Amino acid sequence: MTAGGAGWAVGPVIDWLLREGRLTRDPAALVDGLASQLLDAGAPLWRLRLGLFTIHPQVAAWAYVWKHGGATYVERYPHGVRESAAFIGSPAQRMMESRAPVRFRLDALAAADHRLLHELAAEGGIDYVLLPLRFADGSLNVFSVATDRKEGFTAQDLANFEQLSHALGAALEAAATHRIAETLLDTYVGHRTGRRILDGQIQRGAADDIEAAIWYSDLREFTQLTETLPTPRLLDMLNSYFELVAAAVTPRGGEILRFMGDAMLIVFPADREGSLAAACRAALEAALEAFSRVEELNQRRRAEGCPEIRFGVGLNAGRVVYGNVGAPDRLDFTVIGPAVNRAARLETLTKELGVPLLMTAGFAATLERPTVSRGIHRMRGLAEPVEVYALEK
Repeated sequence: MTAGGAGWAVGPVIDWLLREGRLTRDPAALVDGLASQLLDAGAPLWRLRLGLFTIHPQVAAWAYVWKHGGATYVERYPHGVRESAAFIGSPAQRMMESRAPVRFRLDALAAADHRLLHELAAEGGIDYVLLPLRFADGSLNVFSVATDRKEGFTAQDLANFEQLSHALGAALEAAATHRIAETLLDTYVGHRTGRRILDGQIQRGAADDIEAAIWYSDLREFTQLTETLPTPRLLDMLNSYFELVAAAVTPRGGEILRFMGDAMLIVFPADREGSLAAACRAALEAALEAFSRVEELNQRRRAEGCPEIRFGVGLNAGRVVYGNVGAPDRLDFTVIGPAVNRAARLETLTKELGVPLLMTAGFAATLERPTVSRGIHRMRGLAEPVEVYALEK
């Protein structure tokens, strides 16, 4: 059973929250620290939960849950959670609709009460309170506490928790805002680039000269498909293509820098000296996995009468400029340089030669598997013809 009793002081907890807790970017670490401070202050705390609605392509809300004797863990809720049985009729819904604290004695529940309350009671909870966390944009999030103390919360306990909720809302908003910024940057520019932007590399012209493997891919016959496919089916096809490529490149260290219609520009940075060969191997393995995945997908698409997804990939390696270009108030974080241009020209050449993947001689030289020359070809914008390579069948 948790300790704690009447008369504990919330002031030191709020002081910690405003001095140290608000500097914690990780909400899970904030919850761990807050629970520790409350226990040290003598609060009768058995369970603590922070629920945050967020902006994320796959997740509608996060919840950080601490229970006495354990570490904080994270729960993720998909979009549509507000229409689910887990939310409808729940304590959180009641609190958000009333925009005021709500309290439940877990030792005096009715059979019709929400199943979450019965679950908490079965685990040993006695008293349960939810308080709104108000953010500056008017949104509400959830702060809940429970005790297993036989007599439940006192009036002073409840007053302390409500006072704490105001300071907690301010501290948590900073962490939540940072988390949302990270998510949005990861979603729209990629994880590695997002970290650079958050670290302040946002001046026009701020750039690094790096070695990298470059991937450029493009869908076949996309112009024709845009003219013949209904928009929902076209978007579904595009998203399927982007998803399977992302699933192949991201675990191997590749970062999708840009979607350009049906084209993708992906970089595999050589993060340390001498690792360009490893980046090239990663890019090739990703391409082979993507082709394998799309063939599996196409079997289903053929059975459903849908057009197949076919694409080509150009692979190159070399030095690129990785950084900010654009207008003074509208920037793009990307890679530029001859190595990028050649990767794009290679992808165009895959259509002419009827092969799905081509690479430069420099890229092929880093590989440990056999390749074959597909001839010397002129490429638009290049003064000298270039010898191109494919994997040996």
